[in-house]
Amino acid sequence: PTLPLLQALQTRAPGSPGWQVGPASGQPLRYMLNLYRRAADREGRPRRSRSLGTNTIRLVQASSHGGQPWTGRWYLQALTYHLEGQPEAEHLLRATVVYLPSLSLSHSRLLCALELMVAGEAPRVLLSPTARPHHGWAEVDVTPYLMLGNSSVGSLALRHVCVHAGRAGSHGTPVAPGHPFLLLYLNDTQAGLAPPAAEPHRHRRDTGTLAHDLPNYLREQGGEKSDCSLRPFPVSFAQLGWDHWIIAPHRYNPRYCKGTCPHLLRYDYHAPNHAVVQSFVHQLVDANVPRPSCVPYRYSPISVLMIERNGGILYKEYENMIAESCTCR
Repeated sequence: PTLPLLQALQTRAPGSPGWQVGPASGQPLRYMLNLYRRAADREGRPRRSRSLGTNTIRLVQASSHGGQPWTGRWYLQALTYHLEGQPEAEHLLRATVVYLPSLSLSHSRLLCALELMVAGEAPRVLLSPTARPHHGWAEVDVTPYLMLGNSSVGSLALRHVCVHAGRAGSHGTPVAPGHPFLLLYLNDTQAGLAPPAAEPHRHRRDTGTLAHDLPNYLREQGGEKSDCSLRPFPVSFAQLGWDHWIIAPHRYNPRYCKGTCPHLLRYDYHAPNHAVVQSFVHQLVDANVPRPSCVPYRYSPISVLMIERNGGILYKEYENMIAESCTCR
């Protein structure tokens, strides 16, 4: 694919040995879908009211170890979160563990907490939620336990502790609570591409560049030429065969600019003075000087929620991926 977003996503697409991603489900997916819907609209545009504080959030699932977790009324499960292999461009800002402190059962309630595991020692640090539970979920800040100076550790070990609270004899068949999951709030320094208009030494975009980028959509089909304006260009992830690992949005509409730049460039085109002079030169001095080209003027980012190879879930904002207006330059 030649579109910038598709190029960026293709590096994460299934295609190497070991990819066995089925339909995503469960509590982690529901949590990340709720986070995505609060942060972006149906087209993937990030909401102005979002308060994530970063452009990348990675959900890391835990690997459990040990035997039977139930002992009478108690549930004790050791969990390890492996953090090796994180991209160098992603800088850790904050890390939290999300879990359900309370789970309602038919005749009782399951109360849960988290303990920090230290190698060679018994659990001794009880982790407390950083705020009141939101929709039943509680978050525990574990950033200090993942950072050693300016580097991050390779793993985090916790113990998930739950107890049945209810009448004696009402516990019934043990119900295993869902594993807590780790959220890494990251700043990806390579999560976007600079828009063409932002390049300092670029004076004019060649007239054939856009047709080269979108070969099947920019060919003239006859009819009268219209003024430079924004046009739709929807791409469905299902058509690309990517809908089994890209959770949201379902389609991508980068849009593009097409049309003839008018002889008199209006103010709403935001054309630079160079384009105005170039237009006059074309009309009055030398017709061999090309007219200004219709190109995007302003861009907006897009938010993507996807499944990673290791079964984790990734929220990422890619900058400068949707054209919002056009100009002549």
